[in-house]
Amino acid sequence: MAGRNKDGGTATAGTFVGMPAFPEAARAAVGDPTLRANLRRATHTIRDKRARAVAELDDWAELRRAGKEIKDRTLRHLDTCLLQLEEAVTAAGGTVHWAADAAEANRIVTELVRATGETEVVKVKSMATQEIGLNEHLEAEGIAAYETDLAELIVQLGEDRPSHILVPAIHRNRGEIRDIFREKMRSWGRPAPDGLSDTPAELAEAARLHLREKFLRAKVGISGANFMVAETGTLVVVESEGNGRMCLTLPETLISVVGIEKVVPTWQDLEVFLQTLPRSSTAERMNPYTSMWTGTRDGDGPSAFHLVLLDNGRTDALADEVGRQALRCIRCSACLNVCPVYERAGGHAYGSVYPGPIGAILTPQLRGTASEVDASLPYASSLCGACYEVCPVAIDIPEVLVHLREQVAGQGGKGHRLEKAAMKAAGWVLDRPAALAAGERAASKTRKLHPKKLPGPGARQWTDHRNLPELPAEPFRDWWKKNRT
Repeated sequence: MAGRNKDGGTATAGTFVGMPAFPEAARAAVGDPTLRANLRRATHTIRDKRARAVAELDDWAELRRAGKEIKDRTLRHLDTCLLQLEEAVTAAGGTVHWAADAAEANRIVTELVRATGETEVVKVKSMATQEIGLNEHLEAEGIAAYETDLAELIVQLGEDRPSHILVPAIHRNRGEIRDIFREKMRSWGRPAPDGLSDTPAELAEAARLHLREKFLRAKVGISGANFMVAETGTLVVVESEGNGRMCLTLPETLISVVGIEKVVPTWQDLEVFLQTLPRSSTAERMNPYTSMWTGTRDGDGPSAFHLVLLDNGRTDALADEVGRQALRCIRCSACLNVCPVYERAGGHAYGSVYPGPIGAILTPQLRGTASEVDASLPYASSLCGACYEVCPVAIDIPEVLVHLREQVAGQGGKGHRLEKAAMKAAGWVLDRPAALAAGERAASKTRKLHPKKLPGPGARQWTDHRNLPELPAEPFRDWWKKNRT
């Protein structure tokens, strides 16, 4: 079902079109001291709290292994699980729609909203809808979509983009948020209170008052889902603020857009993830709000429920035996919080709704590597392995990064052609000991003439921040002959 556009990638949110490749975007981000301070403070706080929460469980390693095995087993039988899910949702009074790509998903959701006669919707945070650019599509069709997650509200009011999976506004500090509320809330509904300060309590209260009227007025809600249970057709959303529960229960029509990889076969499987997700994401023993719904019920919740199952490149990723492990991801964001690259560059540099290490392997598989930004993402890592160590479903992100780098290199391009030529020349020399010895002697004799930096843009990236090693006065093999023969 995977749908790719003619440029080799899947249709994605318009806000990310035209983003520069990761090295260029990261260079600008690293030069922003406020951004770096915000990121460092937030990621270090979250990672420290997570480490303490995980340490409380003696069987964390076993839970991690169980999560990995459940996800792998589900992916092997994904077709069967999805058909079982469709049957269960339909039997419970819901309607299932299959969307091969972003364009089809946007068309389905737009038609469903229009059928209600409404021109506005409330949303609980959904990365799938951000991935397909649903808000922008609805706006173009004359439908207003209001984000209700606090961080997503900040991003929407600030005409910004999310930069973190768990905390989309992680790049903003309290003063910036206060200014956004003061300047923008009025044009989106209820204005911010007079004299609003930057204290967390006042900011949260301003958001609550602003959103309450939208919750009470909206007839259509749009959600994602953290998990879908195939055996009963149950969808699950975990969140910390209660806005999700308002979106899931108050509207008359609920539309859920969910990636096909979010299904789990049974309730027993779900139990594992409801232990690992909260501790890995918010460092809590359990989520403050865990909402579950199965179809519709008279007099309780929405009277109409629609589930849009989204592919948008996922079956292409599933076909890759190495890369498919990215589909295990439960969107906890633990890998972002320990990544030294993300901490300095922030989420916007990745040019995708999925930032950080998981985005560096998931986005190129969903969109392809034809564009400059997508081809650069597998290189947005130091391969330190910290992301793998904290992943609650044991995704070997460094392994997939190297795998994707091989694919990108296979596409060719000037830099890769030069690298291939250099490796071919090095192989020729290393196969001929006499030529290698002559080259070493020549290099030692001319060492005072060697440049401090390597020529060429690709090589300069290596030597801009490190010195070239200084060659010895004589090659090792000559020294050995003098001193050991």
